[in-house]
Amino acid sequence: MVRGIFRSAFYVYAVASTLSLSLLMEAQTPKPTNAPYSQSAGSAHGSATAGEFAPVLDSEKRPITAGGFVKTGPVIFKDDSEAAGLTRWTHKMGTPEKPYILETIGSGVALLDYDNDGWLDIYLVNGSTYDALSGKAESPHAALFHNNHDGTFTNVAAQAGVTNDRWGFGVAVGDFNNDGWPDLYVGNYGKNRLYRNNHDGTFTDIAESAGVTLGNWSTGPSFGDYDGDGNLDIFVPGYIHWDIEHPPGSEMGANGFCQFRGVHVMCGPRGLPGEPDHLFHNNGDGTFTDVSVHAGVSDEAHNYGFSSTFVDINNDGKVDLLVTDDSTYNYLYINKGDGTFKDMSFYSGFALNQDARETASMGLAVGDYRNSGTVDLYTTTFSDDYNTLFRNEGDGNFVEMTDSAGIAEVTYPFLDWGTEFIDYDNDGWKDLLAVGGHVYPQVDKYNWGTSFAERPLLFHNINKGKKFTLMPPVIGTGLADVIPARGAAFGDLFNDGKIDVVINCIDHTPVLLRNVNADTNHWVGIKLIGGPKSPRDAVGATVYLSAGGMRHREDVMSGGSFESSNDQRLHFGLGDATTIEGVDIHWPSGVSQHVNLPAVDRYFVIEEGKGLVPSLYDDMAASATTHSAAAAKH
Repeated sequence: MVRGIFRSAFYVYAVASTLSLSLLMEAQTPKPTNAPYSQSAGSAHGSATAGEFAPVLDSEKRPITAGGFVKTGPVIFKDDSEAAGLTRWTHKMGTPEKPYILETIGSGVALLDYDNDGWLDIYLVNGSTYDALSGKAESPHAALFHNNHDGTFTNVAAQAGVTNDRWGFGVAVGDFNNDGWPDLYVGNYGKNRLYRNNHDGTFTDIAESAGVTLGNWSTGPSFGDYDGDGNLDIFVPGYIHWDIEHPPGSEMGANGFCQFRGVHVMCGPRGLPGEPDHLFHNNGDGTFTDVSVHAGVSDEAHNYGFSSTFVDINNDGKVDLLVTDDSTYNYLYINKGDGTFKDMSFYSGFALNQDARETASMGLAVGDYRNSGTVDLYTTTFSDDYNTLFRNEGDGNFVEMTDSAGIAEVTYPFLDWGTEFIDYDNDGWKDLLAVGGHVYPQVDKYNWGTSFAERPLLFHNINKGKKFTLMPPVIGTGLADVIPARGAAFGDLFNDGKIDVVINCIDHTPVLLRNVNADTNHWVGIKLIGGPKSPRDAVGATVYLSAGGMRHREDVMSGGSFESSNDQRLHFGLGDATTIEGVDIHWPSGVSQHVNLPAVDRYFVIEEGKGLVPSLYDDMAASATTHSAAAAKH
């Protein structure tokens, strides 16, 4: 009750004066709840944190972010990056010294079946260099890795026409023209791209004719049908309004925005001008109209936008809009159903953490980790702060549960980016994974208990969502990888019912964490096809699946994680359940449909109004059954 009143007071205060709120939050450095190490006096700096803390080291005096390994334990992920062929491509962004914030953010990754062969392919956004922007050097190219169905991938970006060759950041997947083939929207510094799928393994950039190029600094876009007309619209967060000819420098030093723990680092984001957000309405004819201001999502405060997604927060059948913002408050826009949104960021509890403090929110995970029928939220943050877990109380209201869930303290030294709720062991309860890496190369020179490259964090859901426990980084496994991670996408790359992770690492080769967990739990996957009044790829659909006495929820989403886009097929862990009691689908058109699934441990395709339809997955399931029978005989 008190917290709700306090939250509302902050909302009113923010409406009256966003600038004053920002200054107030910046001045506060409250001690975090149950802080794992002592807080020391700090100075202002460009990214929001909870303060300055003593280093956390492992038994070998390494920063815990790059250490803390154990010799034995569960083998959950295997690093298959080299075996898959992904290490033949390298991300490049600016210079190793990272003197400017443009060079530090990194890029996203998307999982999509671009050729409709039933197997996920990988799109990796690349950055750029100053020499490439000025025409003195070749631009770094994005990668499109085609899935060869045998555990390997081949980069076909040049042939497909999706190399981007601009300073790239975010990517979203969505079938904007409802032709049954996934398209790509790429957010850049400079003009953005809208790659239309040509159905023949190639794409055409139609951003100019579609009217969606913008032109300064865009980050993590998403597709969603906000007005219910059956056509996917595009939301594009803006980060900083960046003048590459006049980057910030010594003139900002006096206010501390170029300082971290008393050391000179790159400037920002605080102290720099923000870039507004944009919502493009799909006109249904290959063009879009910017309706940001009319819809109420233009970000008049010019917060530093990072990641976004459309999803139904309050279960009213309309997709709402979430945006994570760096070092400023987050946005939650509730869809009013008339082409506009209501800004419920502060009233909802999502704008700030439980200390009423802005965080440097990077990544965004959305999922029903309690099997309650509502989606919960998780955001990743800067080092010297903790990642935040928000429980959905219904009607668009959230309560932060990070500390009570047991996952606040361990994240303080980590600077995390990509994240998602995934059921890695198919026990029917969603777990949490986050990947990270610092923005300041200088951290490796000081005893701050953090590092530029960091290991992933995997939290196992225990006690039915009431608690999470950190899974150990076993030497030689994927959880012991120390990498400069940024964007991450989650999905079943091998059609084996296990969720894998693809990570885009800054100035580094990509990382593929293949899920090899030794569980024997059951699962089922569903690919949705929307009808004439829904988006063809069913983005915005909500599915409830009942099995083994539990009711699970999954949503078809675009965007999210950090500047990335996940597998849009829906994955349900079933535990030891071998039958499915029923599937209830709430389509974006408003139609509800009940479907029965005849088996588990395979993928099905469901089309709006038709139910189960034949697909490539039928052949895969038959082949798997034959293989299993043959193996049993031997």
